[in-house]
Amino acid sequence: MRSPSDHHAYPTHWEADVVLRDGGTAQIRPITTDDAQRLVSFYERVSDESKYYRFFAPYPRLSDRDVHRFTHHDYVDRVGLAAIVGDEFIATVRYDRIDGRGMPAAAPADEAEVAFLVQDAHQGRGVASALLEHIGAVARERGIRRFAAEVLPANNKMIKVFTDAGYTQKRSFEDGVVRLEFDLEPTDRSLAVMRAREQRAEARSVQRLLSPGSVAVIGTSRTPGGVGRTVLRNLLDAGFTGRVHAVNHAFPDDMARLEPEGVPAHRSLRAIEEPVDLAVVAVPAERVPAVVAECGDHGVQGLVVLSAGYAESGGEGRDRQRDLVRQARSYGMRVIGPNAFGVINTADGVRLNASLSPQLPNPGRLGLFTQSGAIGIALLSGLNRRGAGLASLAGIAGISTFVSAGNRADVSGNDLLQYWYDDPLTDVVLMYLESIGNPRKFTRLARRTAAVKPVVVVKGARHTGSAPTGHAVPTTRIPDATVSDLLRQAGVIRVDTVTELADTGVLLASQPLPAGPRVAILGNSESLGLITYDACLTEELRPLPPRDLTTDATPDDFRRALTEALADDTCDAVVVTAIPWVGDGSAQALAAAVREAAQAPGPGPAKPVAVVHLEIQELAQALAGTGGEPAPGTRRIPAYPAAERAVRALAEAVRYARWREEAAEPGRVPEYDDIDEAGAAADIQVLLAPADGRVGDGTGAGTGEGTGPGVELSAADTQRLLARYGVSVLPALPAPDPDAAVRAAERLGFPVALKPTASHLRHRADLGGVRLELGGEAELRRAYAELTDYLGRPEELGLVVQRMAPRGVDTVVRAAIDPAAGAVLSFGLAGAPSELLGDTAHGLVPVTGQDAAELIRSIRTAPLLFGWRGSKPVDTAALEELLLRVSRLVDDHPEMVAVDLEPVVVAQQGLSVLGASARLAPPPPRTDLGPRHMPAY
Repeated sequence: MRSPSDHHAYPTHWEADVVLRDGGTAQIRPITTDDAQRLVSFYERVSDESKYYRFFAPYPRLSDRDVHRFTHHDYVDRVGLAAIVGDEFIATVRYDRIDGRGMPAAAPADEAEVAFLVQDAHQGRGVASALLEHIGAVARERGIRRFAAEVLPANNKMIKVFTDAGYTQKRSFEDGVVRLEFDLEPTDRSLAVMRAREQRAEARSVQRLLSPGSVAVIGTSRTPGGVGRTVLRNLLDAGFTGRVHAVNHAFPDDMARLEPEGVPAHRSLRAIEEPVDLAVVAVPAERVPAVVAECGDHGVQGLVVLSAGYAESGGEGRDRQRDLVRQARSYGMRVIGPNAFGVINTADGVRLNASLSPQLPNPGRLGLFTQSGAIGIALLSGLNRRGAGLASLAGIAGISTFVSAGNRADVSGNDLLQYWYDDPLTDVVLMYLESIGNPRKFTRLARRTAAVKPVVVVKGARHTGSAPTGHAVPTTRIPDATVSDLLRQAGVIRVDTVTELADTGVLLASQPLPAGPRVAILGNSESLGLITYDACLTEELRPLPPRDLTTDATPDDFRRALTEALADDTCDAVVVTAIPWVGDGSAQALAAAVREAAQAPGPGPAKPVAVVHLEIQELAQALAGTGGEPAPGTRRIPAYPAAERAVRALAEAVRYARWREEAAEPGRVPEYDDIDEAGAAADIQVLLAPADGRVGDGTGAGTGEGTGPGVELSAADTQRLLARYGVSVLPALPAPDPDAAVRAAERLGFPVALKPTASHLRHRADLGGVRLELGGEAELRRAYAELTDYLGRPEELGLVVQRMAPRGVDTVVRAAIDPAAGAVLSFGLAGAPSELLGDTAHGLVPVTGQDAAELIRSIRTAPLLFGWRGSKPVDTAALEELLLRVSRLVDDHPEMVAVDLEPVVVAQQGLSVLGASARLAPPPPRTDLGPRHMPAY
């Protein structure tokens, strides 16, 4: 337990692990009084030049007074942070709050002076940039809005740290010192800078794991068999281009080499006299801590932990897993696993197979990540086995890199997305995920990656309601359907099975993207052509009538037909179907004809081609090039044993191509002149302030009840907040008795509706609890009597009178904040479509105009809004504007943790919001806007 410096509690939430520019890691934490000796040791390792740049004068050592000052902080006006590797400081930063004259001050002064010192051996690793992000976040939390720094002109590195951060700043020069002042409010540029640095650092950390110069397998058994010996054998069989070491504490003292492999054998890592980049750990879990310490002392850059017995085994294992990650990070190492299957890199200059896969996959353009060893085995073996146009597409649809992360305690799918984003050897990303630890970050990274290359995902554990036992990730309340919508919005291709993952990935890796949904079908079987046609309609493609070449078709007939189809401007893709034929011809000849036609230059852009075959395995192999290597540049064609599989893969490519086209011109979040953001913020501050356990509207009327950590707003408070954003709710007046109902109707104007507001009756038109089009007093009184006789006493029903809205389509608009994913906007038709059928669309806030239009059109019942069966189209433009205004409200004010508008009646002209509710709560932390850090453990 660290002791506080002065009287303020130690801010544990400021602790963070970060990935540095070179891919190593460091811990950032507040400096405490216990750090005096660490600080002195750190200062002794700093060069005289760096000390001079820090203090503007020779300063060989710290005095006792200096040490006291730099280790005693109040964590408000004086704060110091240190970057730590192992148990040693490698850099420090501190701020001191100052007033307008530059003198020490306390709040409300909102400026602070900041200064850094980085050990020379660690300069250039991005340590100062990471510290600046974290000290800036701390300062904002403590009410500081601006930093000032004085730097000697010759200290170019530190000047660059400040100027490259992306903050709004000004520079002056006085008395031989450069003075920099910059606001700490995040800007678009500062966020872009932070995320670019995050991408480079995390990508580099993965690259170090996948491209090591040397590997030590710790836990290599003396006899054949066992996990460690198997991995060692796989490394050698793959032709790993680096150096390999076998390590086992049970090796005899005089054993220099492990035979028959002929690799150096060592009793411990310390005995290896050269650097080791990657350690594969295959020892019992209880021995792993000693191994990790040995690796850290030796300077190992990363670990692949195959050992089991961690979080997947229960509470004790979870603690062991947490300790593993903390220990590895303390040495600056990253961890794949534990309980991992291993890693593979097929690049010619690496040829790494540090996994349990018995063979190195064919090299190609697919990057593959799995959270399950079993799924990893299945995918790798399946891709290798399915030479029928799939795995054997060497160089096009083989594997570039593979990571099976097991319990994904440290390295996760997010890290691989960072790596694959600009990896020139990977064209398509395939992922099997059982949990998404940081959905907000995952969708952000996936959207960026999908803009340049496809990302295909299978999500396991969809219906269990929890992550697998080994995965220590935050829980999320988001239903699986919502996850699908959010992934789709980010451009991710989500498929349902591992087979579809491979099918889709192979097509995307080997074929150009289709320009549209029009599909030509040709082949030598009318029946197979019709099956393909039906499959296209099921996937919402637009198939042309199938062209039957008859069972007598020759390879030349196929070539001519395919050439004509590819030249046809009315089609965007072609599916070739083939069944075994009688007579002359061979699979090799047909494959050559199809390839020749597919790669022949045409008048327009290239079009994707897929082949569906029934029981012609030789055709699939020939199309893949496995029956003799075709000439360089020959186009390989994916083949599928079922029409549905080929068409599903093609449909995913069509949808992805459409998303890419739309993403190239992203929409914008519109500005509305009538939005009163400041007024809404003031209202929210009052409504969230406790007042005798109740929160109200400040007038004594329409108070909201606080339940739990938030506040359910009254109707009046909700309506006022919505009105600040230009959303008006049709007034509804209480009707506690028939006379009050009549007075309310006369005030609003007939015709009116009479309806209950009790929670068990709200939006339950099926119970007959709503009376519409009441044109006069007599009708209203009669309806009042019917409802109270049928449903209960007036005080139980909470009856209200509301003016009739123009007829239209009833819809529902909701927004809610999930702690993991952030704010989500939802839309659907009110009643059975959304409640019973789950026909609801979802999007991450803030939504753009383009997103709002897509939300409305993506539900299955959308035709009801656009004139179904002769009905008049409704005002979808007004509906899009409502979605945008609600999105702005929850984005501007994260305290709005839930907003529910139901029903929203959309008429031919305009819309009416008939009911609204809202909930306020202290906003959850926005980790995506704060300083970059690794997931906490």
